[in-house]
Amino acid sequence: MFINKIYKKALKLEFLTIEEGLLLYEKAPLEELIDIGNQLKIIHKPEKVVTWQIDRNVNITNACVSQCKFCNFYKRPNDEGVYVTTIEEYKSKIKELFKLGGEQLLLQGGLHPKLKLDFYTNLFSELKSIYPKLKLHALGPPEIAHLARLEKKSYKEILQALIKSGLDSLPGAGAEILCDRVRKSISPAKASTQQWLDVMREAHKLDMVTSATMMFGHVETKRERIEHLVAIRQVQSEKPKSSPGFLAFIPWPFQDENTKLQKELGVHNQVRAEEYIRTIAISRIMLPNVQNIQASWLTVGKDIAQICLHAGANDFGSIMIEENVVSSAGASYKFDAEGIQKAIREAGFEPKLRNQRYEFIEWNAQS
Repeated sequence: MFINKIYKKALKLEFLTIEEGLLLYEKAPLEELIDIGNQLKIIHKPEKVVTWQIDRNVNITNACVSQCKFCNFYKRPNDEGVYVTTIEEYKSKIKELFKLGGEQLLLQGGLHPKLKLDFYTNLFSELKSIYPKLKLHALGPPEIAHLARLEKKSYKEILQALIKSGLDSLPGAGAEILCDRVRKSISPAKASTQQWLDVMREAHKLDMVTSATMMFGHVETKRERIEHLVAIRQVQSEKPKSSPGFLAFIPWPFQDENTKLQKELGVHNQVRAEEYIRTIAISRIMLPNVQNIQASWLTVGKDIAQICLHAGANDFGSIMIEENVVSSAGASYKFDAEGIQKAIREAGFEPKLRNQRYEFIEWNAQS
């Protein structure tokens, strides 16, 4: 049977074609996909360990000109209620983060037309001078492309300046679906597919730790999802051998509540449990050169995410202290440090706290 030949190819860590991936995604029995995804996870991660993280999401500003139709959080730059987070607010948030045993801020920007490179370099430098042990997992390819356009500089120059001022790693934010047909429909003013990928290429040349994401279940086709995975795989294959590159891939379903996609275009999240599990498995299968696959408990809940740990995922993500963007569109699941570890144990694995480099660290919450 042709599907069995594709399984054998996948288990040899060979790159599947788009057509082969699509065939598995659409036609392979779920239990077989789960089994192949799990076998591949064990090849990469043989220990019965699932990693998790403590970090805090902070929005630098809610002003954005990207016009994403899936985002309820942003405001136009001149709208009432626009803010830029102050240093005093950062201090309060960081103190709570440290108290809970975390060390990393996930800083999401938004495409603010008046916040230029010096704003971010000054912010990062000041935060690092106050908290030398703080890790900054910040911005993302759309913000880097936006700053490059504002400053008339290359992606490399923008990234070098941010790294010098304290940027530790680059999130895979703003990928959505890496297909310009989709991007023009749901995020018309955001970085193009080529721009997103090229920013990550430059980040990898600078030996940066990065991640990749996929928000699916809106206007894209299944073939476009597979094309997205192939694009990620290709960029990862180009990275210098010394570069960590994409250390993780995180897919999550579109959250539709009160979004423009829902209200104006009638687009609803149609991703149910089986499809999400299939997506985790196919991500592991199509990305043999990405070590870590994360299950998004925030958007699918504990039970489905636990199943994903047997279908190719080896990471449970962060407890996500303060998350605003996805939550504003309907994601309502919550975990604290004890709860996320309990969920991992319930699934049959040993929880291990990690940093952004996927190194194990001790959990030292302050009483």
